[in-house]
Amino acid sequence: MKITSVIEDQLAWDEKAHQGEPIVLSTRIRLARNIVNTPFPGWANTVQRKGLEEKVSKVLSGLEFMSEASHFAISDLSELERHVLIERHLISRELTEASEGASFWVSKDQGLVVMVNEEDHMRIQSVAMGFNFESTWKTINAFDDAIEACLDYAFSSEIGYLTACPTNLGTAMRASAMLHLPGLVMQEHMDKVVRMVNQLGLTVRGLFGEGSEATGSIFQISNQQTLGEDEESIIKRLVGVLEAIIEQEAHAREKLLEESPALIYDKIGRAYGILKNAHVISSEEAMSLLSLLRLAVDLGMLPEESRNQVDRHFIEMQPGHIQYTAQTEIEPGERDLYRAKQLRTAFADLADLSLKNGEKSA
Repeated sequence: MKITSVIEDQLAWDEKAHQGEPIVLSTRIRLARNIVNTPFPGWANTVQRKGLEEKVSKVLSGLEFMSEASHFAISDLSELERHVLIERHLISRELTEASEGASFWVSKDQGLVVMVNEEDHMRIQSVAMGFNFESTWKTINAFDDAIEACLDYAFSSEIGYLTACPTNLGTAMRASAMLHLPGLVMQEHMDKVVRMVNQLGLTVRGLFGEGSEATGSIFQISNQQTLGEDEESIIKRLVGVLEAIIEQEAHAREKLLEESPALIYDKIGRAYGILKNAHVISSEEAMSLLSLLRLAVDLGMLPEESRNQVDRHFIEMQPGHIQYTAQTEIEPGERDLYRAKQLRTAFADLADLSLKNGEKSA
């Protein structure tokens, strides 16, 4: 496969594993940018799209941020390769459906990505493990400044950065965090959280963004408003809401352990046993089971070094990654068999569960 080096590169996970933490899996900031006097991708013809891609790529290839980056044209990738990249959160579904001139750049550590000729000329994103908006914003702001030093952005003093979709005008920034909220899910409080978040001008989505369900108790929470606030204000407001949700999740876990400890231990114990022994597992079931193992790490029932392994499998057990590992496109039923085999192998040497009272449970 053309993207083998990107897919098999574990550097991003291995170097950042120590940054893993309870509740917040990652933070991400995305900027939409367009070039002056150039039609938006949806209105541009093939020649204009290709010309824009060449112009942007020439700039990116000369920046230190992309010194060891990989660059791929979407038209050169198979359907499976595109699927895998979506699952890895490196590109959007919209980019995979774009016509000629669509491409993307990804840095060596996969912390920076630039999608070219998606809805806008560029979608620039920076991602960091854990709850880390300060460094994420610092990185993408510096990267954005470096690009802008070479390209003239379409910008209005009245309405900010000009974008293909009016909802992105202003800062053209989407800041988000990926949260693991099993406590609130088990207590059936997520509906209240979603309503509260929406009232504050934020939005809640599933693991794979707009239109996806929150499997594995994983939710993306991001800003909706981009016009009328500067970037720092948007991030500050988002962080304040996220801190409140994190506090609610911690409280929900404490309450569950206080009122129903046997129920929590039973759920985790069953997930542990299924992942180590099952022979048929769907991607949705795998997400639910892995969610419980991550909770086990948070509660001290599994060693901290297990966290990175669990977090990786949230992505690697998705349909595209299963087919990539199998090196062939296989039907859903076969994928469920193959997924179970991969999980049995991955967790064969997983440490025994350690309960609060010091007992050992397998």
